Amino acid sequence: MRIEPRPLPSTLPLLGNLPPLLTRLYAARGVQSEAELDKSLARLLPYQQLKGIDAAVDLLVQALDLRQRILIVGDFDADGATASTVGVLGLRLLGAAHVDYLVPNRFEYGYGLTPEIVEVALQRQPQLLITVDNGISSVEGVAAAKAAGLQVLVTDHHLPGQQLPDADAIVNPNQPGCAFPSKSLAGVGVIFYVLMALRARLRSLGRYEQQAQPNIGELLDLVALGSVADVVPLDANNRILVHQGLERIRAGRARPGLKAILEVARRDHRRITSTDLGFILGPRLNAAGRLDDMSLGIECLLCDDAALAQDMAQQLDGLNQDRKSIEQGMQREALAQLKDLPVESMPYGLCLFDADWHQGVIGILASRLKERYHRPTIAFADAGDGMLKGSARSVAGFHIRDALDAVAARHPALISKFGGHAMAAGLSLPEANFPAFAEAFDLEVRRQLREEDLTGRLLSDGVLAVEEFHLDLARALRNAGPWGQHFPEPLFHGVFQLVEQRVVGERHLKVVLKSECGAVRLDGIAFGVDREVWPNPTVRWVELAYKLDVNEFRGNESVQLMIAHMEAR
Repeated sequence: MRIEPRPLPSTLPLLGNLPPLLTRLYAARGVQSEAELDKSLARLLPYQQLKGIDAAVDLLVQALDLRQRILIVGDFDADGATASTVGVLGLRLLGAAHVDYLVPNRFEYGYGLTPEIVEVALQRQPQLLITVDNGISSVEGVAAAKAAGLQVLVTDHHLPGQQLPDADAIVNPNQPGCAFPSKSLAGVGVIFYVLMALRARLRSLGRYEQQAQPNIGELLDLVALGSVADVVPLDANNRILVHQGLERIRAGRARPGLKAILEVARRDHRRITSTDLGFILGPRLNAAGRLDDMSLGIECLLCDDAALAQDMAQQLDGLNQDRKSIEQGMQREALAQLKDLPVESMPYGLCLFDADWHQGVIGILASRLKERYHRPTIAFADAGDGMLKGSARSVAGFHIRDALDAVAARHPALISKFGGHAMAAGLSLPEANFPAFAEAFDLEVRRQLREEDLTGRLLSDGVLAVEEFHLDLARALRNAGPWGQHFPEPLFHGVFQLVEQRVVGERHLKVVLKSECGAVRLDGIAFGVDREVWPNPTVRWVELAYKLDVNEFRGNESVQLMIAHMEAR
């Protein structure tokens, strides 16, 4: 693992009266003006720039006026669950008489608005279908819905294919011709924008002259959760959405279901950060879609009864424990496949398959292997009927969805279908095609990446001085976010004396450190360490890459280093 300095612009921007360290941190993350640090809702990009927004609002106003039955078709991950919840709650707030949702079971129907899901949807007798976090690739599904006499509104954020579905309206910042500056909205962010536009239209029609205007800001806790859990880049616009959602949660105004998940996870809502959204709430919500049915997660978020929400949150936590157990077993099996393969002989693009792997967990497995081997990775599971389902994860500089597109262009018969983002994608292919696909994928990775691109790299924001290891700075860094994808939490590095080391939990290493000059004594923790390497009583000095954090224990706060990488010196 290489620790490299994070690049800085040649001239630092003027960002008000910020301390020099914060100015440098923001500049390294692309902030060019003080305005980009304004996280008030007034700074949100205007919805008018979204292509298709007027047509979408026309459909929704008609649906409200005619009291049509609206059915939201979601996705089975945290973004899809929060988007479905925001859609249902938001439309009810704005006056919809009949709103329901449907989430395909990933094991029966797969992803998106398929013709098969349309058949299921028709049993609810809807008049308007709204897709959230899916639909941009559902050409056949939209056609089936239209043939059945339904109107269809597609709201999505995924990259479109060569053909767009023939929907009545499409809102997707990534569709051709959309001028919306932020291409990084999550699915939940897109439906939230649609609701903002609908409320504005209703206001212009005089609907709120005799009544209070609904506050759709009540949904921002869900928008924040879905955005962070889906790992979309936290550009300035997404940072506003996430910041505002976090403020609602910290103020105790989150949805009862979200509160219940936090309580089950033993997290204090007053101190929650974007990291908690991604690593504490997101996995528990995702567990329902991975192992069972995401309807449980959506019902938890929709629930207004605190006791009932607590019961559902407990069920989600149990599913997450099951997911962890399954994942650990799959990791052992994957590592066994690779253990006899020297790193220098390893494919540039990893493809692994086991007939017993769980479809709902292959995405996490691909992420773990990508982190371990620092190369694009696709894990496959048996999808039945001679087909494999794959989940792909990428490294910086390699657009995984475009790579799959390139493979499909060169070998048209290999892949049955695919879709996704720069860093994550999904695909299906016949099991008989797996060896040929693995070879073609490796060649595509080799075409784009060099050997040095496949070594782990951590970008450091520098070395902290001894006097900077204090609570005020740790608190300031926590509040300077929200941190996340493409706006990473500050990471520092340095050499420390290792005073104490012990394992806590199953694989976490608790350490006591001294600064290099010995003037400061610090606590640190490294999660998920290699037990074959640590603890090591012979090591006295270590080089660390770490985050400066606040440790809270029994009402007391202290500085703690969250160790991202540690090696003996």
